[in-house]
Amino acid sequence: MHEMINWLLTTMNAMGYPGIFLLMAMESSVIPVPSELVMPPAGYLAQQGTMNIWLAILMGTAGSLVGAYANYFTAHYLGRPLVLKYGKYVWITEEKFVKVEKFFLNHGEISTFIGRLLPVIRHLISIPAGIAGMNHLRFSLYTLAGAGIWCTILAWIGYFIGKEQALIIKYSHQALIGVVIFSGLLIAVYVWRQKKRAMD
Repeated sequence: MHEMINWLLTTMNAMGYPGIFLLMAMESSVIPVPSELVMPPAGYLAQQGTMNIWLAILMGTAGSLVGAYANYFTAHYLGRPLVLKYGKYVWITEEKFVKVEKFFLNHGEISTFIGRLLPVIRHLISIPAGIAGMNHLRFSLYTLAGAGIWCTILAWIGYFIGKEQALIIKYSHQALIGVVIFSGLLIAVYVWRQKKRAMD
């Protein structure tokens, strides 16, 4: 872990903001580059005066959107035909697929926003969005919102803690717990509003 963080610091020093953009684009697609090991070192470099923290956050968020779009368009043009053709072999009938697709079209915004905040899901949430053909503008806005919040949290952790990997991991985990609680509350409020709207 220590060697990985030192390598990331060296890489970002050499590549600058494009390095953050590239690493976060990889993180947002299917390439396993943990954001917890990208944005905190960027925050540390900002604290050292070699970067601007807001530009680092902007590059990280923009990279996340590009990586998400890579998954989105791949799923949009390849995913749906493959699922409809071969899904029956893994018990995904066309009827089930249409139900999932309809759910995402109706609730894609909240799903995309929360998905960008949660580990593992943030790598995958663009796939159902692409398959369902979620509106590009809405997909972009909610992806940017979720990714921006997460990049901001991690960058400021690095800014205040430095490059001490044990503390970065500790506070990143604490931040993740806070994000999960926030997401749970947001889902509860969303479900309550949906039920209230249905009753009205």
